[in-house]
Amino acid sequence: MALPEDNHITVIAETYRLLGDPTRLRVLLTCLEAPIAVGDIAKATGASQSLVSHHLRLLRAARLVRGTRKNKQVFYEAADEHIARMLTDMVAHAMEDGEGDED
Repeated sequence: MALPEDNHITVIAETYRLLGDPTRLRVLLTCLEAPIAVGDIAKATGASQSLVSHHLRLLRAARLVRGTRKNKQVFYEAADEHIARMLTDMVAHAMEDGEGDED
């Protein structure tokens, strides 16, 4: 694989920095299955609605989630399959038992 250009490296680094916050990561993981409302994300993550809304603003600005308005509620989901695949692969990797790893 060719090394990405500097501006792409910056976007990737910023994405991982955003995902370095455990609450923000939980919020994004909650959005993987299906579109979900802020209140339901708050219940699933144990965070307040205002905190969830703050994290969603940051995630939306980074193009990691997208929101769809239905009546007075906004439902959030992963922005695209790249994001969903990256996160599901990272979760699977984290859940591996590490057998056979050599130092």
